[in-house]
Amino acid sequence: MTEQRMQHATSGSSLADILERVLDKGIVIAGDITVSLADVELLNIKVRLLVASVDKAMEMGINWWESDPYLSSRAHQIEQENQLLRDRLERLEASIQAST
Repeated sequence: MTEQRMQHATSGSSLADILERVLDKGIVIAGDITVSLADVELLNIKVRLLVASVDKAMEMGINWWESDPYLSSRAHQIEQENQLLRDRLERLEASIQAST
């Protein structure tokens, strides 16, 4: 009689293999937490978590780390340029207002 063994989906897969697969494909975890008292919503928390490689995230159009001032030195430069442009626009609008 031959012995039959139960096989699991993860048998033969190491943690590194599973992590590589998750980062390659990406995984989304979503959840909502609502605290209510007598049918009055007191607190609503929405949690969205995406785990993926940088390449996969960029492929999906997610690149917030490129403009986060805490993570990118270029972001600080862009922030300064934006402020200069806002100031310039404000001066132009003020001069147009004054001339009309």
